[in-house]
Amino acid sequence: MRRRPPSDAQQGDGSGDARQGDGSGDARQGDGSGDARPDQAGWRYVSDAAALDELLDELDGVDEYAIDTEFHRERTYFPRLALVQIGWKGGVALVDPLAVDVGPLRRLLVSGATAVLHAADQDIEVLEQACGAVPTEIFDTQISAGFLGYSSPSLVSLIEHVLSLRLQKADQLTDWTRRPLSTAQQAYAAGDVLHLLELKVHLTSRLEALGRLEWAAEECAILLRRDHTPTEPARAWWRLPHSRQLRGASRGVAQEVAAWRERRARQLDLPVRFVLSDLTVMAVAQRPPSSREELLRARGVDGRHLSGAAPEELLAAIERGRKLSPPELDIPPRHPLERLNRPVIALASAYAGQLARELELDPAILATRADLVAFFQDRRSGRLVSGWRYQLIGESLERLAAGDAALAFDGEDNLVLEERSRRPL
Repeated sequence: MRRRPPSDAQQGDGSGDARQGDGSGDARQGDGSGDARPDQAGWRYVSDAAALDELLDELDGVDEYAIDTEFHRERTYFPRLALVQIGWKGGVALVDPLAVDVGPLRRLLVSGATAVLHAADQDIEVLEQACGAVPTEIFDTQISAGFLGYSSPSLVSLIEHVLSLRLQKADQLTDWTRRPLSTAQQAYAAGDVLHLLELKVHLTSRLEALGRLEWAAEECAILLRRDHTPTEPARAWWRLPHSRQLRGASRGVAQEVAAWRERRARQLDLPVRFVLSDLTVMAVAQRPPSSREELLRARGVDGRHLSGAAPEELLAAIERGRKLSPPELDIPPRHPLERLNRPVIALASAYAGQLARELELDPAILATRADLVAFFQDRRSGRLVSGWRYQLIGESLERLAAGDAALAFDGEDNLVLEERSRRPL
């Protein structure tokens, strides 16, 4: 769950009716000079089906809206949605998913209007799970700011730098599942969407001036298409620490036990570590127990999480793993750097970092280490092989990989890409 800045909005009455706040809250808005003054926007608190229908009717036909979510996932397998915040030119609404089915929000998500979010990845996952849909189109203010040189900025810092507004800080450990939500909690949540549409206007203007708006739109579209389906059980063992060091039958046991853990965690809606720790899965894989007594003596096994038929199910998974033939193993791909010259990646990383600074781009937006590894593989893949990234850096790296160009220092600690002389010293 992410923690965010306090609100500029005022509290609704929390009764379930979609009504306007009275403007008496203590959240504040800057006037552009850094001073704060009361904001009169208000918000609605929506906690019944009729109020949600009324809200959706009002949102029919809007071109854009801001949206955010509050959720917890510390003690569950799936994120537990606790609040949905929506902002539009007509106001702000807080929709309570603990009181009303938020499935009808699908109507807004698929309406064709642009959804404006900040650091949208987890919000999209949560909305897809709760509403069965994702927005048709998004504008992610964090991604877009990366094309202006901001390095993964928080919403509060972006608002301060772009809109010259200073927001009060709220409790970073708020439990959003407790009811009723306090005035301060509601103000904090409403503030997450109150400025997003204005922020989009400013970011869009600066991106257009630099000719980078299409780049940002392309990145937002990629994020929207990202697969948020849960881990494939047969591949869950890939995430185990030191899993690549397993050999022989231990691999099969790790595969089957981790798959059993993943399925059980989903069934019980618990974090996988609450079912079995990684340490326990590895211990069982390396020394597979053959009886309930041996299992309960295995390192890290907690009997509280192996009640009922769970021990027998786990022993059956261990036995299946022991019998897996090599073709039945789902082996993780070799780490790409095992097949690459590490200095090549280090040098390319330095060049990408310098280029990002020159272009005033967030380095993570231009090219991550994983992007460079994918590019230099035998079959090049990833984000650098097409689009604006190919034009900025991929084409140069292609010449470097082909031996037609070389990287050199210019005498002032800067790297330059030059025509290769092919004359070794």
